[in-house]
Amino acid sequence: MAGFIALGIVLAVLFILIAFIIGIYNKLVKLRNRFKNAFSQIDVQLKRRHDLIPNLVETAKGYMKHEQETLQGVIEARSHAVDAGKKAAANPEDAGAIQGLMGAENMLSGALGKLFALSENYPDLKANQNMMQLSEELTSTENRVAFARQAFNDSVMIYNTSREVFPANIVANMFNFKEAQLFELEDDDAKAAPEVSF
Repeated sequence: MAGFIALGIVLAVLFILIAFIIGIYNKLVKLRNRFKNAFSQIDVQLKRRHDLIPNLVETAKGYMKHEQETLQGVIEARSHAVDAGKKAAANPEDAGAIQGLMGAENMLSGALGKLFALSENYPDLKANQNMMQLSEELTSTENRVAFARQAFNDSVMIYNTSREVFPANIVANMFNFKEAQLFELEDDDAKAAPEVSF
C-alpha cells in the first residue's frame, strides 16, 4: 500500500513537472512568434522605403548629372539593404542576419543623407513636385520604420528576458531557444529620419 502511495506521489510530481515544462515551452514559443511578427512589420516598411528609392534617384538623375557617383552609391546601398532584408525576413531569429540588415540599412541611410545634402545645391530639383512628394513619403516611411523597430525591440526584450530567467532558462537551453537580436541603428544620424527641406 505504501508503495502505491509513493508511486502516486512520484507520478503526480512528474506530471506537475511535465506540465510546468510544457507551460514554459509554450510561453517561449508565443513570445518568439510575437517578435517574428513584429519583425514582419519592419520588413513591410523597409520594402516600402526600398521601393521609393529608385523613383527618388530617377527624379534626381535629371538634375544631378554631375553626381553619378552619389546616385550609384544610393542604388548599390539599396541593393545591399534589399538582399540583407530578405535574409533577415527569412529568419528573424538569426542574429547575424539582423546585424547584416542593420549594417546595410545604416549604409543606405548614409547614402541617402549624402544625396539629400547634395540636392541642396540644385534649386530646380528642390522645387520639383515629384521630388518633394517622394521625399515626404520617404520621411513618413522612416517614421513608420522607427515605430515598427520600437515594437520589434520591445518584443525581443520580453522574449530575451523570459528565456533568461530561472527556471525558463533551463527549458530554453533544452529546446534551443536562442537569444534574439535587437534592431538598432548604430550612428545617431541614421537614427533620425533624413531631413528633407524642399
